[in-house]
Amino acid sequence: VQLQAFGGGLVQVGGSLRLSCAVSGRIFSTNIMAWYRQAPGKQREFVAVITSGLSTNYADSVKGRFTISRDNAKNTVYLQMNSLKPEDTAAYYCNADIVPYAGNRGIFWGQGTQVTVSS
Repeated sequence: VQLQAFGGGLVQVGGSLRLSCAVSGRIFSTNIMAWYRQAPGKQREFVAVITSGLSTNYADSVKGRFTISRDNAKNTVYLQMNSLKPEDTAAYYCNADIVPYAGNRGIFWGQGTQVTVSS
């Protein structure tokens, strides 16, 4: 099982980016999918989560600006980020609660994708 995140980049204040994270491998089911971020010198923090039933929850710092969504057929989770601020600069990580066909259910993480917001 692998998660691959992409879509990061350099954007100006007020701009937008869309991150994607695709799950690959022999998967029986993918349950909760989420995004976290980690800025230099800070702990990794929760950003947004979406259940298999499409319920969502967001960190207060991104509510109204970020939207998490998923395509269950593609086993992909997205993070649409609008009205970006310098404090959104971080490496963004996706994770998912996955039941593989072989092996144990667990939380799998993707590699980070860097988002840099310039002022």
